[in-house]
Amino acid sequence: MADVVVTEFMDLAALKTLEADYTVHRDETLWEKPEALRESIAHAQALIVRNKTPVDVALLDAAPDLKVVGRLGVGLDNIDLKACAERNVRVCPATGANADAVAEYAVAAAMVLLRGLIPATQAIAQGAWSRTDHSAGRESAGRVFGLLGYGSIGRVTAERAGALGFRVIAHDPAIDETDNATATTETQIVSFATLLDQADVLSVHVPLTSDTRGLLDAPALAAMKPGAILINTARGGIVDEAALADALTRGHLGGAALDVFEEEPTPAKTCIALSRLHNVLLTPHIAGLSEDANTRVSELTVANVRAVLRQS
Repeated sequence: MADVVVTEFMDLAALKTLEADYTVHRDETLWEKPEALRESIAHAQALIVRNKTPVDVALLDAAPDLKVVGRLGVGLDNIDLKACAERNVRVCPATGANADAVAEYAVAAAMVLLRGLIPATQAIAQGAWSRTDHSAGRESAGRVFGLLGYGSIGRVTAERAGALGFRVIAHDPAIDETDNATATTETQIVSFATLLDQADVLSVHVPLTSDTRGLLDAPALAAMKPGAILINTARGGIVDEAALADALTRGHLGGAALDVFEEEPTPAKTCIALSRLHNVLLTPHIAGLSEDANTRVSELTVANVRAVLRQS
């Protein structure tokens, strides 16, 4: 029986450093085999997961020796934190390790959509050559980059956006609106209504909770600035996908980049409805994934797991 069970992909070089001291069972498809997963963790002290593995009461009850859950990323909505706490199981997310990757994705998507590069590419593919039709792209300098959520990823995104000339504003329920000073940026903290009204680009960086589920619904999208760009790299349930498709189709919004969806893998009908639009980027939950980020996330997760096991 293994001391450490890994249910999803991670950097193998980082994992090898654990194998020097602990027995490790790695199966990147184990998350989709519940019975095999429960058998694998029967005597495990550590479990390493991404976002696909449901760490719920049933799984925790199957692992009485479990001491730590290492999360290869930062989202915790697939982990029952209350049940872990009741069993004295530490949950260790890789906080900050993929912030650069997510921030770069958000800013890159914003610039692609503001400049209208997708329809220009499609026109070339169809044999058209009309510079006039594609000459009204918008620049970043002087425009407003809005952040819904101002945690570690939101702050790195603010730095990247600010360096490109965006004026950055943010709304975060955990931050008082009068606190407009930060250590590294000149981000203005605003109300949710002001964020929707002023942002030329709105980038989502809040966790999925009962308070944020459906937060960007039809009324919220209607309150956004005409022509604004919406980017979601957080969790799909925060954005009403049908309402977003409608806002884009009607021309109220200028574009969207979705890296996360209400259901993953994404139902075909959702993808098809959005992919038919000329101003949408769709990606399969990869904003936080890059060669560099995977290395950092894996190394930090291994360090977190090792630290807990050494204390026990």
